[in-house]
Amino acid sequence: MDEERVYTAAVLVIGNEVLSGRIQDANLAFLAGRLKAQGIRLREARVIPDVDSAIIDAVNTLRAAHDYVFTTGGIGPTHDDITAECIARAFGVALERNPDAVRILEDHYGDELNEARLRMANIPAGGALLDNPVSRAPGFRLGNVYVLPGVPRIMQAMFDGFRHTLAGGRPLRSRTVTAFLPESQVAEGLAAIQARRPEVEIGSYPWVRKGRFGAALVVRAVEASDLDTVSDEIAAMVRALGCEPEITEGESAPPPD
Repeated sequence: MDEERVYTAAVLVIGNEVLSGRIQDANLAFLAGRLKAQGIRLREARVIPDVDSAIIDAVNTLRAAHDYVFTTGGIGPTHDDITAECIARAFGVALERNPDAVRILEDHYGDELNEARLRMANIPAGGALLDNPVSRAPGFRLGNVYVLPGVPRIMQAMFDGFRHTLAGGRPLRSRTVTAFLPESQVAEGLAAIQARRPEVEIGSYPWVRKGRFGAALVVRAVEASDLDTVSDEIAAMVRALGCEPEITEGESAPPPD
């Protein structure tokens, strides 16, 4: 771990089923939380269709811009599972029937292994397999690109299996100052605090509960002292506006209805 370096990542969600609304993606929030704890900043996320040109262009753009790229979706046994092929084309390498992946599938499926399932053993040349403790069909890593399935339970188990290998910097700490005030009342004060403390990230996230407007004012910082100072300044500003804030560690949800 290099504590002074900022490591960045991007997530590429691949699948027509997400774009059509058939399923709701659950992987992005999981990866964002895990990466944050690892000291890796998630800087970008894209959702793209099962189209080869879209996948290749996105992979090449993102892997050049970030330390890590995580793709989810499109590595199963059916015709529309084209992610592995597209990753190979993006890197300019052959797509090969990986013998270690074949052995894993043979051990898991036995006599039920067929050609469709063997498609999941097609890995770009030079790809390192990623263990799948749930359904056994492996993902893979090529360069700084990690290729994972879209099923959340499988993807999450696979990610947790290799997350310890990811280099990261110092994790971002966060604290939430919740106020029953409309954003318009806190905007000027927040802008002034942010201008004084550019090394700290301040976000304002509005909500409406029981007919009242409010905002979650989230402070993110590497240094604990910065987090304390800025959250105290925001709390003092909120009190000066006639509202008693609620301060919680992390990025808390809005108050319930």
